[in-house]
Amino acid sequence: METSFQSALAEAREAMQRRDAARAAAILRELAGSVPPPGFPWLELATAELVLGRGDAAEAAIDRQLEAAIRDVAALLMKGRLREQAGDARAASSFYRAAEAQITFDGHCPPDMVPLRAHAQAYLASSEQDFTAHLLGSLDGTLSPTMREAVELLTGQRQLYLQEPKVFYYPGLPQRRFWEVDEFPWLHDMLAFVPQMQAELAAVIEGGDTGFDPYVRHDPSRPAPANHLLGKADWSAFHFWRDGAVVAENAARCPATMAALERAPLPVIPGRSPNAHWSSLLPGTHIKPHSGMLNTRLICHIPVLTAPDCWLRVGSETRTWEPGVPLVFDDSIEHEAKNDGPQRRVVLLFEIWRPEIGEEDRAAITRLFQAIGSYSSG
Repeated sequence: METSFQSALAEAREAMQRRDAARAAAILRELAGSVPPPGFPWLELATAELVLGRGDAAEAAIDRQLEAAIRDVAALLMKGRLREQAGDARAASSFYRAAEAQITFDGHCPPDMVPLRAHAQAYLASSEQDFTAHLLGSLDGTLSPTMREAVELLTGQRQLYLQEPKVFYYPGLPQRRFWEVDEFPWLHDMLAFVPQMQAELAAVIEGGDTGFDPYVRHDPSRPAPANHLLGKADWSAFHFWRDGAVVAENAARCPATMAALERAPLPVIPGRSPNAHWSSLLPGTHIKPHSGMLNTRLICHIPVLTAPDCWLRVGSETRTWEPGVPLVFDDSIEHEAKNDGPQRRVVLLFEIWRPEIGEEDRAAITRLFQAIGSYSSG
């Protein structure tokens, strides 16, 4: 029985090579009409039926293949194409997406399916635009920013990013990327010092950048970080406060900057905070996507030396540094920055408490991190 099956299968394949789809389909239908063995070539039958213009028969064969192997990429793509031709856009998109997900998981697309995959990708892109237009057409055109973002998330135009701190997660905080300047009145007081800070920065730069050190550095008592900017001046810092201590030499050279920092509610955790520095990004430097250590703080940037074509992405939102406009963001959400322009960019960077955290919990967090810093296993 096995010998006759293999002989008939070989005859069907030879017929397809001769472009005799009718003969191939007849043989394969007869084989399928008995009890087909596991691994029956349903897609070969489907291909022969498609050549003959028998779409329903081809789809039935594809369905049999998907019963046997629900994630078969070729079957998913072919099913999607037939559903597309039938005008069933939602089903077509579902099968195309399932095929793309499996290709991404496997890291491989069958070579003979590459053209159909390209078609499926183009179809999905177009259908997503049509779906978005359909949804927006059903809504009032004056959507709030929050509702517009919700629609963009629904339609895949925007990716969802949430807080993912590496060390400490404080539950229940709003998932916000950026805060606005007017939410922190003391920022306006700090901005009054910007001209003096700019003069101090210019003096440091004219003096050969003395005091700026690579931001990513290696503590010899710990493994070196796997960061492409390790030890490089492409991203450098001029520290005023580091791990809770004033950097006296730098502070003495920049009294206006220190006076500005006195206006900020810097967290005080002995051995850990405050932290404040000028952050310098040279042309072409890319700080790759990453997330911060904890979600109980916000990072503040006051532009001191702005430059064109520099940007900061936090989650799915990207902003640039503009003169006189601080950026306040949650660094526990994935973020990255890049200087795509020809000039250096410098901001005054410091951290503050998340405003939602009350004094009692701030005190508890302070004790917690002091305990972490003082722990020794022996």
